[in-house]
Amino acid sequence: MLNERGIDFEYREYTKDPLDEAEIRDVLAKLGMQAKDVLRKRDKATKELGLTGDEGDDVIIPHMAKNPGMLQRPIGVVGDKAVVGRPVENLLELV
Repeated sequence: MLNERGIDFEYREYTKDPLDEAEIRDVLAKLGMQAKDVLRKRDKATKELGLTGDEGDDVIIPHMAKNPGMLQRPIGVVGDKAVVGRPVENLLELV
C-alpha cells in the first residue's frame, strides 16, 4: 500500500533483526500502549510461555525481545509517533 502511494519507508525484518527490550519500550511509549496491548495472544511462544496478557511490561517485554513473533505487526514509526498497522491503513496516519 505504501509503495502504491509512492511513500518511502524502511522495512525492518523483525525475524532477522528483532527489536531489543529498549527498542520495544521506546515503540510502546510512541504508541502510548503497554506490552499487553500489542501482544499476539495466539502466537505459539505466547501460549508456550503461558502468558495471558494480564502480565506487566516487565514480564512481557523480555519475552517479546526473545520471541519477536509475539509482537503485533506491522508497526510504523515516524519520529515520536507510532501506529500499529492493523488495519494497514492505520499506517497512513504517520504521513
